[in-house]
Amino acid sequence: MKIFTAEKIKELDKLTIERQQISSLELMERAALQAFLWLVNHFQDKKTVYHIFCGVGNNGGDGLVIARMLKQNYFEVHVYVVSFSENFSVDFNSNLGRLKECNLSYDVISETSEFPDIGENHIIVDAIFGIGLTRELASWIQKLIQKINYHQSFKVSIDVPSGLFLDKKTTIAIHSDVVLTFEFPKLAFYLPENENYIDNIVLLPIQLDEKSIESIPTNYYYTDLNEIKRRYKPISKFSHKGTQGHVLLIGGCFGKIGAMVLASQAALRSGCGLATVFIPKCGYEIMQTATPEAMVIADENNYKITDINFAIQPKAIGIGMGIGQENETKEAFYHFLKNNLTPLVVDADALNILSEHPEWLELVPKNSILTPHPRELERLIGTWKDDFEKIEKTRQLAQKYQFVILIKGAYTLIIEGKNVYVNSSGNQALATGGSGDVLSGMITSFRAQGYSAVDAAFLGVYFHGRTADIAMNDMGYEGFIASDIIKYLGKVFLELKN
Repeated sequence: MKIFTAEKIKELDKLTIERQQISSLELMERAALQAFLWLVNHFQDKKTVYHIFCGVGNNGGDGLVIARMLKQNYFEVHVYVVSFSENFSVDFNSNLGRLKECNLSYDVISETSEFPDIGENHIIVDAIFGIGLTRELASWIQKLIQKINYHQSFKVSIDVPSGLFLDKKTTIAIHSDVVLTFEFPKLAFYLPENENYIDNIVLLPIQLDEKSIESIPTNYYYTDLNEIKRRYKPISKFSHKGTQGHVLLIGGCFGKIGAMVLASQAALRSGCGLATVFIPKCGYEIMQTATPEAMVIADENNYKITDINFAIQPKAIGIGMGIGQENETKEAFYHFLKNNLTPLVVDADALNILSEHPEWLELVPKNSILTPHPRELERLIGTWKDDFEKIEKTRQLAQKYQFVILIKGAYTLIIEGKNVYVNSSGNQALATGGSGDVLSGMITSFRAQGYSAVDAAFLGVYFHGRTADIAMNDMGYEGFIASDIIKYLGKVFLELKN
């Protein structure tokens, strides 16, 4: 699913109006109807009281139409026009006049107005600012937003939480319990710095022109189940272990062999035919006991990796999980990079070593996948002033070396060239030690099975997150550990087939 910038959304609205031969007022009516239907289905009590805050632009126009529809269906509605400008949009003005049709009055809120009396069980609908916001808010508007946020009422934002910028850092915005956004998700919804503004997101279809959607280019995408199904390749009934791909996982040191146990089990559970691990000698018995399905090559050193040497020919290699940063290990990693041509999945301390020696990035094969958590990413690209700059710096690194790079988070981002993909699965249960090792094993497995780098990242990240979603039917967030990801992988495959 495409994610569009504010400018592209405006272009799409315009094209829809032209090609469907409707007016902008009719499109506004269509959008508001979807929001109205969601509200009355979600809050079915006819005694529900709504307080609708409307700006003077088209987002406010949406709010006015919703207010009219609620009033016509016998709900108690209070409308507040937030007068931040004397320039009312044409469609807002038109719908302001139509409030008379249902004998609905409104109050004007200005810099000197008192905050209205709103009951705790009432519903606040936020339609003050939409996608067109480009300037910082006046101080009195900020105070109004603070008062709305402090109020205990359930808050619903129309299209975007008022105050939220779509392309730069936001300093204050409505904290929405639900955002009813039209047709497409917005990138800003999924960035960590905006977590305080959005609890839940609902996409409402408004029948924008399909051909226009297809023709308007974008570099941002939301990866839902339909996208995963499109990229997933079922296993042929004539497959055998030799055709399902051979994974090599390199890592582990004394005290961190568990990382390799998790990665190897995850790789096997993700469908590869064969898995070999390269670990220090101290992990040999642990691996053979914990994961008997995996083959083991042991470094000659008992505690750490000092010489990465193997005779097998794997289809994909994952490296870094629990590997440590001893000098001998760094040296072994360097010599491995100089001689390796196989696509890599690079994780954990292998990333930290690369950040210490950025010149070694030239040795990492093209189409390799880097899987940093936020601190590891910062070591690679430097600090950033906001999440938008973080994405741009990561995109530059991915383009320079032709890597696929993950930005791990509540909504993990996958960066390929100029493109940014937002993963739709997962929850806070994944904030547990070993989760990253499991993910690296999964992605390496998909890569070995013949998936492209970006498709392997898509499947790995989505499956990883989906296990936590499914597991929440059986346990709470706190009870979920990394090995549960592996436990629930089979259910994700079943879900995909069904």
